[in-house]
Amino acid sequence: MSELITLTDRVAIERYLRRDTPLNIYLIGDLDDFFWPHTTWYASMSGVEIEALALLYRPSGLPTLIVLINGVRERAVELLQNLAPSLPDKVYAHLSPGIESALASSFNLEHHGEHSKMILRLPDALNRVASRQSVPLSIHDEEEILAFYRAAYPGNWFDARMLETGHYWGVRIEGRMAAAGGIHVCSAKYRVAALGNIATHSDFRGRGLAGDVTAAICRKLLNEVDEIGLNVKSDNIPAITCYRRLGFETTAIYHEILLTRKS
Repeated sequence: MSELITLTDRVAIERYLRRDTPLNIYLIGDLDDFFWPHTTWYASMSGVEIEALALLYRPSGLPTLIVLINGVRERAVELLQNLAPSLPDKVYAHLSPGIESALASSFNLEHHGEHSKMILRLPDALNRVASRQSVPLSIHDEEEILAFYRAAYPGNWFDARMLETGHYWGVRIEGRMAAAGGIHVCSAKYRVAALGNIATHSDFRGRGLAGDVTAAICRKLLNEVDEIGLNVKSDNIPAITCYRRLGFETTAIYHEILLTRKS
């Protein structure tokens, strides 16, 4: 049985995650000082070696648990079994397929679908989109953006702190926010970024605005990072088609599951 510990050694965590950078872009980005205070890392250890890793991210809202198979499946299952008693009573989880069974005795599992992890492999493909309509957004646009997401992307997770990074872009048409997007994580130190909250209002779909916004975000990010990834629901064919056109490729799948502890 491996030993479960709370891990604070960022060097050791990064070394483990770099075994598969495309799989772990979100986690690597969370090592950055901007995100680190909101993180708790759990590891199954064999001596000084990490065998499986879990991130519990605690923003102002619902905590997020991320456990992805980065080695032996059995170690990830064992980690979740050992961690279950210490988890919050309600947590949103990103899990490699199948390992959620380790939590079924402690939590009710509400599945939110299969998702794909994509990585920007062909950045030259961004040149297919001019991004003439996109403009940078800032913290001064917070209320407008919140209203936009309520209408265009209800139920999404958006942390207004991300506007401070300078990596949110939008398209306005006739004074209305028609499309917007940005990042979930970005780290110039660790040279990674993960896109997020890319959406188009239903009144403006079919005009290529999501691609316009995504290309604008990526062009700016490539001045700071080497790897850009994103998560997208696997049945969202229009979005996946858009991202492929911009040079992204699918690298892995995972499941999103709402965990609620059984009484």
